[in-house]
Amino acid sequence: MDRFDAMMTAPLGRRQMLAGTAAMLAVPAGAQGLVDLRLPGGPSQRPLAGGFPGKGEMIVQRIHPPLLETPMEVFDSDVFTPNDRFFVRWHWSDFPTSVDAGAFRLAVRGRVRRPLSIGLAQLLRMPRVELAAVNQCSGNSRGLFEPRVPGAQWGHGAMGNARWTGVRLRDVLDQAGVLSDAVAVRFAGLDGATVEGAPRFEKALAIDHARDGEVMIAFAMNGEQLPLLNGFPIRLVVPGWYSTYWIKMLSDIEVLSAPDDRYWMAKAYRIPTTPGADIVPGTKDFPTVPIGRMVPRSFVTSLREGQAVPLRPTMPVGGIALGGDRSVARVELSADGGRSWQPTRLGPDHGRYSFRRWDAELPLAGPGPLTLMARCTNDAGEGQPMKAIWNPSGFMRGNVEAVSVEVRADA
Repeated sequence: MDRFDAMMTAPLGRRQMLAGTAAMLAVPAGAQGLVDLRLPGGPSQRPLAGGFPGKGEMIVQRIHPPLLETPMEVFDSDVFTPNDRFFVRWHWSDFPTSVDAGAFRLAVRGRVRRPLSIGLAQLLRMPRVELAAVNQCSGNSRGLFEPRVPGAQWGHGAMGNARWTGVRLRDVLDQAGVLSDAVAVRFAGLDGATVEGAPRFEKALAIDHARDGEVMIAFAMNGEQLPLLNGFPIRLVVPGWYSTYWIKMLSDIEVLSAPDDRYWMAKAYRIPTTPGADIVPGTKDFPTVPIGRMVPRSFVTSLREGQAVPLRPTMPVGGIALGGDRSVARVELSADGGRSWQPTRLGPDHGRYSFRRWDAELPLAGPGPLTLMARCTNDAGEGQPMKAIWNPSGFMRGNVEAVSVEVRADA
């Protein structure tokens, strides 16, 4: 029995269950004050708190259901986000605060020859794969949309990068024997709706996407068991796509003979069909499609907004970038509002779906305010626009972001 087998076959203890229950009720007593996310449309201070099960200090966006944001300084330490600082986003608060790994079963049903009920031990015996991939909320950075839109007012920290270990979804579907009329695959987890009549959270992928060999059923992240709040015991990993498809506590796979027409595909998580999902605020009755692939993004992580930095001949600047659903090809840095750009040095390439580190030395002409911008271009030639997009859901922000600092001779 290897370490994953040992981790996965041991049920969560009662102590962890009780800690999880307490965390759902109130901000933990270990709150460490407030962080200002500098959101333009309204109140932008959020509590910083530890004490959530399996989590260190996080930015608390909401308690019911838990929405926990990763502080930006965490991303400066490593391109892989520690499990205990990885963001959390649930749609409903009705999800288990403990899971008996020994009794857990994954159902595979619908348009298949052999419906399955798979235990964790059976999954662990299947061929394993590992993939580095960014998991990013569709509404990451929603709090920066102007004019403001409804929904969780995230800063930039509703994202994380991990090495995911698990089995190919394709291998599980092949065991069940997908029928020739299959069109899509729908996924659901152990969470349930907390409002009477509300739809259970479900998402679907086209059959060819589901069977592409990269979509994964993961049981570990960064070499460790999935945290409870990030989907223990198993979750779906859909590399290059927004996290709305990364179903946590995955328990049900249904193969469909027609596109999924339920709420979470037909009504929710949809974007305008316009380029970049951008429309003029106030636009009505525009056509939409389900959100899908991510777009390139880049962030300065070595400096925080408003920071005082010493005047020196050059200033080190670093950060992270993602290419969306493609590899990062280059990252450029500007200190003059985007009029000119200098190349940066890219760190190791951990795969097309991973964060990639970038660093540069910026010449300093003298003291005073300085605004820094980073711009990523992926290997398909897709880059980041200067202008921020807008849509009423606050989805898919991908413009060039800015960080302003103060260069001081006495700092």
